[in-house]
Amino acid sequence: MIVDCHTHIFPDEVKKNREAFCLRDRGFSSVYKNPKARLVGAEELIASMDEAGIEQSVICGFPWEEKELCALHNQYLIDSASRYPHRLIVFILLLFSDPEWSAMELDRRIKNGAKGVGEIAFYDREMTAQDIESMRPIFQEMENQKIPILLHANEHLGHSYPGKGGTPLEVFYQFALTFPSLPILLAHWGGGLPFYELMPEVKKAMANVYYDTAASPFLYSKRIYRIVSEIVGAEKIIFGSDFPLVRPPRYFQELEESGLSIEDRKKILGLNFLKVLQPG
Repeated sequence: MIVDCHTHIFPDEVKKNREAFCLRDRGFSSVYKNPKARLVGAEELIASMDEAGIEQSVICGFPWEEKELCALHNQYLIDSASRYPHRLIVFILLLFSDPEWSAMELDRRIKNGAKGVGEIAFYDREMTAQDIESMRPIFQEMENQKIPILLHANEHLGHSYPGKGGTPLEVFYQFALTFPSLPILLAHWGGGLPFYELMPEVKKAMANVYYDTAASPFLYSKRIYRIVSEIVGAEKIIFGSDFPLVRPPRYFQELEESGLSIEDRKKILGLNFLKVLQPG
């Protein structure tokens, strides 16, 4: 069973009025002002899943700067999952600048069937220790309930591209230290954080941190699957496509050519994420 832990879908009003939403949100504009940057809905995602043989996908929205837009997108995710209840898994958006609203939204959406939070990203500034501290009660509650969070992390070297954030890796490390029992998914191979797990104290701190493969073909050689598996274990790698940015078959080919065993590939393609979603 293949599970994609990282996809993005958008309501029709966003798809049809891209320019208006670009004017309304700086982060959205930085990623999607180019009309070639694809915006898809639930039906297009389902069609891609059927074509690629993917059983379930996590659907994420966009980390808007306004709570009204976050709520709009969250509702679309919930509605989409209600149409495809056995195929789509909802991760909702929270707003770090409004912890009070975020606490109520988390409670409401979990009751609506959401399973996690994310993808949380900071595109026009860095995520800071102050951001994390302001959300501490929410993350503690998520930790108690074992509600996973997907955070956007990226490498700081190499080529530039839309959506390349500037949050230092130390912030994600501190996040893991502060909430040691919270299931944390770091997108895009954690921006290189797996390599620091060669340090014993980092490995200990990252016990509940997992790394998704989103955008891997654009960022790393296919050798990364074997190398990261040797460092952290295949159990901590989770398949995420970042669809529609990259189509899933490209990942399948790279994973097949990685040299990993069939058992490890099965873990990466679904078993690991299902364990995160259903601990114990």
